[in-house]
Amino acid sequence: MILNRKTPPEFRAIDNITLLRPAHQKLGNGCNIFCFNSGDQELVRIEWVFGNERFNPDKPLLNTGVNTMLTEGTGTLTASQIADKVDFYGAFLQVDYGYDQSQVTLYSLNKHLQHTLPVIRDIITNSVFPENELETYIRNQQQKLQVQLQKNDYVARRIFNKALYGNTLYGLGADADTYKTLHRDDMLAHFKQMYQPSNCTIIIAGKIEPDILELITDTFDKDWKNAVVPADTTQPELESSAERFYFTEKPEALQSAIRMGIPIINRTHPDFPALQVLNTVLGGYFGSRLMANIREDKGYTYGIGSGMTSLKQSGSMFIATEVGADVCKAAITEIEKELNLLKTDLIPAEELSLVRNFMLGSLLGSLENVFSHADKFKNLYFAGLDYDYYDRYVETVKTVTADRLQQMANEYLNFDRFYKVIVGKY
Repeated sequence: MILNRKTPPEFRAIDNITLLRPAHQKLGNGCNIFCFNSGDQELVRIEWVFGNERFNPDKPLLNTGVNTMLTEGTGTLTASQIADKVDFYGAFLQVDYGYDQSQVTLYSLNKHLQHTLPVIRDIITNSVFPENELETYIRNQQQKLQVQLQKNDYVARRIFNKALYGNTLYGLGADADTYKTLHRDDMLAHFKQMYQPSNCTIIIAGKIEPDILELITDTFDKDWKNAVVPADTTQPELESSAERFYFTEKPEALQSAIRMGIPIINRTHPDFPALQVLNTVLGGYFGSRLMANIREDKGYTYGIGSGMTSLKQSGSMFIATEVGADVCKAAITEIEKELNLLKTDLIPAEELSLVRNFMLGSLLGSLENVFSHADKFKNLYFAGLDYDYYDRYVETVKTVTADRLQQMANEYLNFDRFYKVIVGKY
């Protein structure tokens, strides 16, 4: 075959995107299981997802501390024995803390699940948080925090979250003394309350044969009982700060970290997909307006971007960058300029077409395997949404007009209402 390098590959627009949908069953103890059965490899990823317990300002680190220390020892296994067992069978185990949920994730070959699943069962039902491991955890976290607090972008993010979300799980910024509030008795009580089957969703993705599903259901149904009191996953009301400008001076700083933004709608709001288009135009990809202006044209920074977060109780739109300390004010002026242009000038058709293709291509490219489809499902399920959300998302990206985006810019992007955080020089 002779390749014609003068003729580019044929370009085709993305008409629709099809996502895999899971099979569902509910165990007798109230635990929901969702299965994405696909692929030829004898491999599964299993996630045990738990809703975070209600935030306690007096003991603010219980959710993250308990989740992080799940693998530090059980009534039958030490931390090293847990690691050795998982490694021996070529599996991979991790724990992840999020603002709304925390989870335990296992990647394992199907043929070894009979050996790896009992380890997970032990972790989520019998963790003991040994005192020596807790002391090590606290010491390590305090040392890590000292290092992180030297980074301007880290400090800016902490201040920004605190301003937007106040004294809540979303706004928590621990200091060294905060870790001293972690006590083993409190962690055990929190663990028993939060890590119970009625507060657990199991999401399985991979090659799921009937015997594999039966093994999983038997392991996590039989004798795994709920506590007398259900988990309390409600959270305190968010209260944003009245102050909207925060400057932390670091006289020796060569760069200043800038983080600004505003509390905004989350994924459950019908405007969210269109606002994602607007965000992409502003700073959501490498060819965005913020990058073109502040990086490519002005040379103030190596990188700048904007993003959106969707949380259970809230959402935010933010802009983040680090710039030369001597051009901090100029960079903020240019950011304001780009926000105002979205409010006064229609986005050109060519630019909007490029953004549409980027967003649809990114969505399609993010579905490279069955695990990705399970991740998309989690976004929906824990937000209380159905699959028609992605249908609306694709349709919005394909059809939203420049007029509509200009209206949304005027509705949502009020620079005077933005929370502005600067760490460094100003």
